[in-house]
Amino acid sequence: MKVRSLLVLRLSLAVTLFSLIAAACSPGPQITPPATLMPTSPPLQPSIPPEAASSPAPEETPAVEDTAVPSSTATAALVSVTAFPPAAAFDWKLIAGGLRRPTDLADPNDGSGRLLVLEQPGLIRVIADGQLQERAFLDLTDRVGANSSEQGLLGIALDPDYAENGIFYLNYTDKNGNTVVSRFQRAADGQRGDPQSEQVLLYVEQPYANHNGGDLEFGPDGFLYIGLGDGGSAGDPQRRAQNNQTLLGKMLRIDVRGQAAYAIPADNPFASGSNGRQEIWANGLRNPWRYTFDRLTGDLYIADVGQNKYEEINFVPAGSPPGLNFGWHYREATHPYADTPPAGLQLYDPVHEYGRNDGCSVTGGYVYRGNQLPEFYGVYLFGDYCNGFVWGMLRDSGGNWLVERLFQLGANISSFGEDAQGELYLLDHRAGSVYQLVRR
Repeated sequence: MKVRSLLVLRLSLAVTLFSLIAAACSPGPQITPPATLMPTSPPLQPSIPPEAASSPAPEETPAVEDTAVPSSTATAALVSVTAFPPAAAFDWKLIAGGLRRPTDLADPNDGSGRLLVLEQPGLIRVIADGQLQERAFLDLTDRVGANSSEQGLLGIALDPDYAENGIFYLNYTDKNGNTVVSRFQRAADGQRGDPQSEQVLLYVEQPYANHNGGDLEFGPDGFLYIGLGDGGSAGDPQRRAQNNQTLLGKMLRIDVRGQAAYAIPADNPFASGSNGRQEIWANGLRNPWRYTFDRLTGDLYIADVGQNKYEEINFVPAGSPPGLNFGWHYREATHPYADTPPAGLQLYDPVHEYGRNDGCSVTGGYVYRGNQLPEFYGVYLFGDYCNGFVWGMLRDSGGNWLVERLFQLGANISSFGEDAQGELYLLDHRAGSVYQLVRR
């Protein structure tokens, strides 16, 4: 599942790695995308106008006032905080248990009040009325392969109009260990996903069993962002993250809405098909394990798992140009790792890094934009898989980044989640539990 979860063993944490009984090997999904796609999709107008970035470096922006009332009970607009709340006044409340290695969470926002939780072996489970439902939303165990700790059903993105069109997207590894990104449709009963509706959009061969990435997110531009790791092993031995002829070690961006398969956004850096794969939006990533767009500002936060010394958080302001290079394998966070970058190559700096004293495998989270906990409004929360630390990150009144450890949980944090109201959740991979951030 998560990158370098094998390090958990080295740290003597009680993590039970797993092995599914492998089905007979079968060939990967048969898809035949055109060799060169026509880049005819201009970016959609974001629902919240982004602030343009004048350079690849992170811009310092002031706290943003939310002029939309988050719920009918709110009486005043919320403003992004510039100091951390007292963590002792808040807690992570257990809302469901009994899951098998949960990896991601999504809110259908269809009026049902349900939450969808991905299980690594290939099921999507339903939490309704605070209870884990026995009946699964979708069963893909016949095609998902999870024979290694970083393989399986890894990510979900619901179409922004899911409540109306029932379309959703999944990222998983198949029985051969290769990455599959597919479109699915809600079943006719409106309560489940239809496993027979699968349409494979991307099929990426994985040379090793680790560093698969797996996240999927729709950006404020309406495009689907797909994070892929560098292909695995250790140290990116084939230098894939800096090779723009492969999709590995990249952030991809494609236009899937209203398309028979997908189209290439016109401003992708290699949209013409020259000098690189058309789907690439940014490169130089090792294993992006969870990224998010701030639902208010459109800013992008990427948590990238390091090799063996440093974990990093990257911040990309809304409106930044495509084509950023996050530096791997030349750097691990801000520290030289291997080889010398070509003269003139601009590498994008993370806004935060931490070393082995604070954890071993970063898990990205979300910017809190809910209504129940205004003390957290505008705080980006992220964690570490190995030790259960949860940090907050924000900008103070002077625009400086601040990071503070807020919680220490006895959890292997595989993911965070966000519901339609902006409330935040945390997934414990080992215990199979889902928690919600609440006031004590």
